[in-house]
Amino acid sequence: MSQVFEGYERQYCELSANLSRKCTSGSVLIGEQKKQKVAEIKTGLDDADALIRKMDLEARSLPPNIKGSLLAKIREYKTDLINLKNEVKRISSSNVSQAARDELMESGIADTKMVSTDQRGRLLMSTERLNQSSDKIKDSRRTMLETEELGVSILQDLHQQRQALLHAHGTNGIKTSLMNVGLVGLVCVHHVQLQGVDDNIGRSKKVLTAMSRRMNRNKWMVGCIIAALVLAILVILYFKLLR
Repeated sequence: MSQVFEGYERQYCELSANLSRKCTSGSVLIGEQKKQKVAEIKTGLDDADALIRKMDLEARSLPPNIKGSLLAKIREYKTDLINLKNEVKRISSSNVSQAARDELMESGIADTKMVSTDQRGRLLMSTERLNQSSDKIKDSRRTMLETEELGVSILQDLHQQRQALLHAHGTNGIKTSLMNVGLVGLVCVHHVQLQGVDDNIGRSKKVLTAMSRRMNRNKWMVGCIIAALVLAILVILYFKLLR
């Protein structure tokens, strides 16, 4: 056998074993480390391909009785080289798939953040509206309490005046008649005032009732909006992960 062919063959065997070890170690790497390892393997494959061509040229220059066995070896080496190239393709494709999956996840996270920001703005607006409604209800309740206090004060004044008139009833008929006339006038005046108080209380109750209904309706609307937005986020994440 040609010593030149044996030298090429020895170099190829060492290079093939080294490339096999690199393929095994590169399959468990990720990111930039895997890319660097794949680049090293591809360079080694080019060197192995060059050695096979050199062996082929050397074998064809030898006598026919030797050339046949050497060409058979070369075919085995070519098959081995093809297997190494397929292994490198598999490693590279898994790296690309991982990169695509990472990009998809980053895109889904970005979309989720955008939706969350929009949600936060809507929730803040709804909360502000609810706070304004609550302030209006508090003001209406304070007005109603002030009106009730005024009505109680008027009733207490009328009771005190009635007691004074009853106490002075037995002094003389004329004085009693005059006081009765004055009491009737005073009662009429206070009756008119009480009617105004009742009207104010009635209006305040109507305002409170309307505001309570509006606040409950706003709460339901905010709850529905939150549920719809959460459902939209889940749907987006579902389709993103499927792709």
